[in-house]
Amino acid sequence: MEQGCMYIVESFKVYWASCVKGIHTGQMVLCLVEAVDVYLAGTVMLIFGMGLYELFISNVPRNVPPSEDRALLSSSLFGMFILKERPRWMRITSLDELKTKLGHVIVMILLVKMFERSKTVAITSGLDLLSYSVCIFLSSASLYVLHNLHK
Repeated sequence: MEQGCMYIVESFKVYWASCVKGIHTGQMVLCLVEAVDVYLAGTVMLIFGMGLYELFISNVPRNVPPSEDRALLSSSLFGMFILKERPRWMRITSLDELKTKLGHVIVMILLVKMFERSKTVAITSGLDLLSYSVCIFLSSASLYVLHNLHK
């Protein structure tokens, strides 16, 4: 997460430096895309860790009210954010559900990487443009299919 914050700070530096010069090269967008990529990788690790905890370590039954859940009693960031109940994404009941959630985030990471690489590709012919548009279409179709499979 620290690396993602560094990418965001770097993007602001690039933005202000380019504003002073009056030249916008798109480098700021690349820094922000890298930050999103790092945050998505952190999200994968968080979902994986919380899913494994929920499946194998936590022995709290599903019908326990949030006031009696001992995991929620000590959930805070220096006392600032106390959870009232477990978030829906944290309620993982099977290994298949954990794999599905991880798969969704990994597909998003792949799409962000594709977007990051596409900013550096030079389109010089009609075939390049066709390949680029097919790539965008397939990416959108994969997200659509994944979304409908989840329902």
